[in-house]
Amino acid sequence: MHAPNHTLSTFLPDEAATLAMGEKLARGLQGGMTIFLLGDLGAGKTTLTRGILRGLGYAGRVKSPTYTLVEPYVVSSLDLHHFDLYRFADPLEWEDAGFRDLFNPNSVCLVEWPDKAEGLLPRPDWQVSLQPQADGRDFTLVAGTPLGVSCLARLTTAAPTPSAA
Repeated sequence: MHAPNHTLSTFLPDEAATLAMGEKLARGLQGGMTIFLLGDLGAGKTTLTRGILRGLGYAGRVKSPTYTLVEPYVVSSLDLHHFDLYRFADPLEWEDAGFRDLFNPNSVCLVEWPDKAEGLLPRPDWQVSLQPQADGRDFTLVAGTPLGVSCLARLTTAAPTPSAA
């Protein structure tokens, strides 16, 4: 893993590595963050979210919000909202759904398919891309705001976690 220019990238060989990366990311989260999750269907966005929630101490079931649009979780002192905007046909559907208030200083918002609400979402603190590659996936996180940079710095200066390699 490396972190040049506010970027963290690595290869995740399997689902266990994707869950472990999510758990690692959880250590850098703080209220007020917006995180875009980018990748095609089946790229591992919900698996990564499951790992983040485990890392925050959530032990319940984590399901994709494809049909509900948002799945809320209360973990530690955070409200985590996992959005899936795939079914939106028009960005204004995001406005009509009343989601704006969920983006607040006490919340972490993970957004799949953010392009479906283009121009209406807050700027992402982290933009996470998952791209299938061989049997695993390439993982790239780009910090795009001062908050995102400071949260990424917490991750990259923390004690290293054992490698799955």
